[in-house]
Amino acid sequence: MVNRKLLWLVWGVTFAALTLVPAGATSTEHETAYLTFSHPVALPGVALGSGTYIFEIATPASGADVVRVMSADRSTSYFMGFTHAVARPHTLPRNQVVSLGESAAGVAPPITVWWPEHDSTGRQFVYPATR
Repeated sequence: MVNRKLLWLVWGVTFAALTLVPAGATSTEHETAYLTFSHPVALPGVALGSGTYIFEIATPASGADVVRVMSADRSTSYFMGFTHAVARPHTLPRNQVVSLGESAAGVAPPITVWWPEHDSTGRQFVYPATR
């Protein structure tokens, strides 16, 4: 019974990740995207409720290692942290904007990679090691 519930949770999270709808245009010039989540998700040190958030490269001219996540109106900053550049796998659909990791039942799944639209490189979030 627990395995069946876990399977449904994983399926639901995967479905939510694949059906994310950008709430606005993505600017490749500024590496900014408006992402809408229908379910809670997590980033290192913070959980984000369902809603629309701005994901952007904080300093595009400096190598694009820092990603900032803010509220849609830019009034609240939820996350700013270092990331690693990762190549988009050829099998990943071009419209997939995030990859999610596994989580326990009832816990928001972590966003592992943000894939800026129309970009061949994603930004992998750095999570602290767990013991």
